[in-house]
Amino acid sequence: MEGIALRMAVLLAENGGDAGGQPGPSLLNLLLPFLVIGLLFYFLLIRPQKAEQARRQAMLAAVKKNDRVITIGGIYGVVTNVQREQDEVTIKVDEATNTKLRVTLSSIARVIGEAPQSEAASGKS
Repeated sequence: MEGIALRMAVLLAENGGDAGGQPGPSLLNLLLPFLVIGLLFYFLLIRPQKAEQARRQAMLAAVKKNDRVITIGGIYGVVTNVQREQDEVTIKVDEATNTKLRVTLSSIARVIGEAPQSEAASGKS
C-alpha cells in the first residue's frame, strides 16, 4: 500500500512541475476508484458474511434436547444431549436400534425444529 502511495506522490509531483499549464489529476480523482471498490467489497462480501456468522452462532447457541437437526454430513437426527463445555452433541439417528452419534456442536448444519412428542416420549423409555 505504501508503494502505491509513493507512486501517486511521484506522479503528482511530475504532473505539477509541467510547464504546459495543465493541472495533474488530483489525489481524490486517483483514489476515488479504490474507495468505490472498497465500499462495494464491504457491502457485497464482508457485511453479509458477518450477518451469516452471527445467525449461525445464534442457531448453535439455541440447540437443545429434542431438536431435529441435520449435520454437515447430511445425517438427520434428534438431539438427545448437549454438552457445551465439551463442544459435543449426541444425536439419535435410528429409533429402532437406538443408534446415537456424538458430534461436535459446529457440525450441525441446520435445526429443523423440535421432534414430535411421540418421538420425545419414546426416547425417554
